[in-house]
Amino acid sequence: MSTTPTSPERDIPVPPPSTASTPHERSTPVPTSTTRTAAADSKAANHRPGPLRRALSAVGVQNVSLLMAIALVVAIIGSQNPLFFTVANLRVIGTAIAISGLLAIVQTIVIILGALDISVGSIAGLTSVTSAMIFSVTGAAALGVGGAILIGVVCGLVNGCIIVFGRVNPVIATLATLAAYKGVAQLVSDGRAQGYTGADPFFVFLARGSIAGVPTLIWVLILVAVLAHIVLRYTTVGRNIYAVGGNDVASRLAGIDINRYILGVYMVTGAVAAIAGLLITARTGSGQPVSGSEGLELEAITAAALGGAALKGGKGTIAGTILAVILLGILTNGMTLLGVNSFWQNVAKGALLVVAVIIQQLRSGERRVGLPG
Repeated sequence: MSTTPTSPERDIPVPPPSTASTPHERSTPVPTSTTRTAAADSKAANHRPGPLRRALSAVGVQNVSLLMAIALVVAIIGSQNPLFFTVANLRVIGTAIAISGLLAIVQTIVIILGALDISVGSIAGLTSVTSAMIFSVTGAAALGVGGAILIGVVCGLVNGCIIVFGRVNPVIATLATLAAYKGVAQLVSDGRAQGYTGADPFFVFLARGSIAGVPTLIWVLILVAVLAHIVLRYTTVGRNIYAVGGNDVASRLAGIDINRYILGVYMVTGAVAAIAGLLITARTGSGQPVSGSEGLELEAITAAALGGAALKGGKGTIAGTILAVILLGILTNGMTLLGVNSFWQNVAKGALLVVAVIIQQLRSGERRVGLPG
């Protein structure tokens, strides 16, 4: 009779699992929250943009491009005609861009909102005439200024009401009022200059005065530009304007009263166009129904587009628009100094608008009309 052998595993005690780690395991530190934070900080430091990239980001690529274009145009024109750099000529450029700059600023705000105002030139002409006529009747510059601004606000309100309550496309609505306001200006003035403001101290100060050596016209432009920049960048109203232009449906769902913003922006546009009309009156010494204001709407739209304002809305800056206005002013002045026909100057402005829109389209990455997807 055989016996079953006893298993050696039952007699040999099994040692407990060893907690000692291998040399490789001992050499690998266990990551802690401190080491992870340090690693993240080191990675962020390695990917932190350099001074040049930070400067470009602060200024904006669009603005840097405009600054380079301005420098190039100045160098070319200055090399051809040394008179370009004289103080007198620089003052001419500054006073010339003041009126178109005002309209370009408010046009930028309208475009950011996702709309367009083609009637700003006609509003400027109408308010120029009415300001001179009111001044001629009353002899009070304050009444002429107040009446012009009131008429400008009313014209802007009419534009807004047509768009909001008539549900008309802004381009069509303001194209109609462009002709209507121009017609009203010609009717009330019989198609000729009205009044004389060349002897009034206020209008003389506007046209030929200066503060700290800088013409008053330029100070008016700077003041309006700074106010517009502050409103757009640092206020809730400005953020809502960008929001409406970027996505009106989402803005409406977020509780933004879009109709109120449309009416308000167009009223402000009318008021600033009236200020431009007052500057026309001051510079010419009389109210001009058409001369001095015709074509200003094209210059305003061109400057806004060149300055980076997206024609679809939601994008644009006042700084970019001012740089574009300066570029257009230098080009116009330079072509005049070089004896270029004024008709070619209009061709150049139209070409710049086309180029600005093409650049916007290429940057957006959208499919161009007429090309396969």
